Amino acid sequence: MSFDADSACVDSVCEAVNFGERRNVEKPDILLLHYTGMNDGDSALKWLCCEESGVSCHYFIYEDGRILQLVPESKRAHHAGAGAWEGHDDVNSRSIGIEIVNGGHPADLPEFPMVQMEAVARLSRDIISLWEIAAHRVLAHSDIAPGRKLDPGEKFDWAWLAGQGVGHWVEPSAMNSGQYFQRGEAGQPIEALQSMLSMYGYELEITGTFCDRTHIVVEAFQRHFRSEKVDGIADISTINTLHRLLAQRTEI
Repeated sequence: MSFDADSACVDSVCEAVNFGERRNVEKPDILLLHYTGMNDGDSALKWLCCEESGVSCHYFIYEDGRILQLVPESKRAHHAGAGAWEGHDDVNSRSIGIEIVNGGHPADLPEFPMVQMEAVARLSRDIISLWEIAAHRVLAHSDIAPGRKLDPGEKFDWAWLAGQGVGHWVEPSAMNSGQYFQRGEAGQPIEALQSMLSMYGYELEITGTFCDRTHIVVEAFQRHFRSEKVDGIADISTINTLHRLLAQRTEI
């Protein structure tokens, strides 16, 4: 299917074949950011555009800032896979996906060049404006699929991006010694932690027990919002940062 680019930011169109119609949604309401996690951009682009892969995305951004569109924004691309946010699965139907060329964890988390980040910000603002996507619904792949996915990773500069008008952010609370919660603990404080993570949008059953799933979700939260230390332990810094994010959302 031939199509025209949806955004003036796009340098060229490179059509993917794996896409379909959005299901049970009026419009996309999530912007989902990924890294490619492959050796080089051209190999990643080829994979995202071939039928064999079963995957695709809406946009693809090279290290030098070039932006390609692979799937029209009106269509459902195959970039999110299994996952959920705010109680809704089929994130593919609800989202627009941007793949950012970066080797990711397999390549020891290389930096994202500034020219590439500027392209991410420019394109994201365009998408957010068109679809009226809320700041707290600009998400990492790891947010909607904790444990299964790690991208775009703890080196991705969410703070800078928020300063460009993209995404929800508060300065992380300082790390210091004090009370913390970890696997195996149970009780009302754990229930409160799980409730806050669920309220923010993470898929997590509220059981009052700090289980493996809770550990994985705390890691995902830290990877996005408190990346100085990603260990799955709910320390005071992590809990305070989460509380302040929720409070800020209430004020908006």
